[in-house]
Amino acid sequence: MSYTYTVVLKKSEEGIAISCPSLPGCWSQGNNEQDALNNIKIAIEEYLQAIETLTKNEDIRKVEVFI
Repeated sequence: MSYTYTVVLKKSEEGIAISCPSLPGCWSQGNNEQDALNNIKIAIEEYLQAIETLTKNEDIRKVEVFI
């Protein structure tokens, strides 16, 4: 399964800070844009795995939204 997420890049003193606004608290950084993009992919994967673990025994539904 594949998802697409919007990410926001900001130059910082350490390089590039990057966040995923649709996943609160999901952020990373890199020395350059490509590093930051690679790192946020890993952060998003780990974030989603944590959510899956935390909601494993919950009653889950999915909704489709078009914007």
